[in-house]
Amino acid sequence: MGSRSTAHHEGVYLPLLRRNRNFRLLFIGQAISQLGDWFNSVAVYALLLDLTGSATAVAWMMIVQFLPIAIVGPLAGVVVDRVNRRRLMIIADVVRGFLILGLLLVRTADQVWIAYGVMALTVAASAFFEPARTATIPNITSEEELLPANALASATWSAMLAVGASVGGVVTAVAGRDVAFTINAASFFWSAIFIVCTRYDATPAFTPRPAGILALTGIADLVEGIRYVRRNAHVAALMCVKAGWGLAGGVLLLLTIFGQRVFPVPGGAAAGIGVLYGARGVGAGLGPIALRWILGQQPRVLRRTIGPAFFIVGIFYVALAGAPALWIAALCVLCAHFGGSILWVFSTVLLQLEVPDRFRGRVFAAELAMVTLVTSVSSYWTAYELDQIGRSPRTLAFVLGVLFCGPGVLWLIIQSRWHERPMEAAPSRMAQPDDEVLEGRIG
Repeated sequence: MGSRSTAHHEGVYLPLLRRNRNFRLLFIGQAISQLGDWFNSVAVYALLLDLTGSATAVAWMMIVQFLPIAIVGPLAGVVVDRVNRRRLMIIADVVRGFLILGLLLVRTADQVWIAYGVMALTVAASAFFEPARTATIPNITSEEELLPANALASATWSAMLAVGASVGGVVTAVAGRDVAFTINAASFFWSAIFIVCTRYDATPAFTPRPAGILALTGIADLVEGIRYVRRNAHVAALMCVKAGWGLAGGVLLLLTIFGQRVFPVPGGAAAGIGVLYGARGVGAGLGPIALRWILGQQPRVLRRTIGPAFFIVGIFYVALAGAPALWIAALCVLCAHFGGSILWVFSTVLLQLEVPDRFRGRVFAAELAMVTLVTSVSSYWTAYELDQIGRSPRTLAFVLGVLFCGPGVLWLIIQSRWHERPMEAAPSRMAQPDDEVLEGRIG
């Protein structure tokens, strides 16, 4: 991969969408689904704050939106590596669409348990969908398309966050929460329709498995995946990048508190939350696209950018702690998530390049489980400090910003010990980077 090719100037994203039908359909389905997701998130957080007035209630919802993935993740990874991934994504979308309609039943504080149950089951279904989607992208793109495809997917997630959170906040305030919930349910059904229209071999390559109860239950597959990661320390390190981001995941809870308490906007909590979540989306969309244009897409360069990205996030969340106005707070959030999206996209691309197809489902499911578990703990701690100890949101933004420096320092140490193996030692895979082999080791 050249770091600066004419493709940078001619544009790679529109040609990718025009010529790659399968990716285009997956992309459109993702965009529709995620737009509905962010309508839904703002509405759910506003629902809990309006009915309970408690930051802890929102924190528990964030935990519910994360923790089921950590619990279901190991099983999901085994399933993703065994079954037709396209069919699995369609089923997950349909299930999520019907589940979200359950939020229409929540009317009083005594019924908020319904919202927790609905979201827990919806997220459990997502634990199957997301690893399947991530593992699929290398199968429907070429090596040169892989980074642009992931950057575009991230930018879409971010754009839908910016549009969905901002517009969703307005729609929720004007038309009511039920409209937002209905839009989200419909978005899952539309996503399923677009995935149905794709045509590609979505079944992982057959791998001989030992007979017996362990193979039948998937435990043998899980053990095999653990052994693969243990043999490849560089893969384990890349899997932990997102967990490092999750270490200070309580900042996502703080966005709702800043929107409601620190910078309230007339018309209800949804409007202020929508502004900050919208800024988060804009920053997350700009990060990987801008850095790809500036730095290119050599794996060595992507890897070296991860450490500084942690510090970018930390600096701007520390700045958020002192923001005097909503627009300055939004700018800090935008810049922080510029760095956060670099962590997310670059680590994903490096893993997609490195991990063989037969292990991708388990690797990405385990990675997702780790980040959601760490984020859940961080969110609960943040809520406890807000509601039980009485810490101010500004103080916690400062503390969590400083925490981001820890993973940054650790990654710089890992990077300094990263060694490359000769080209011939690399295992075969769909896409090989041409500037180096990522089958390196840390030692």
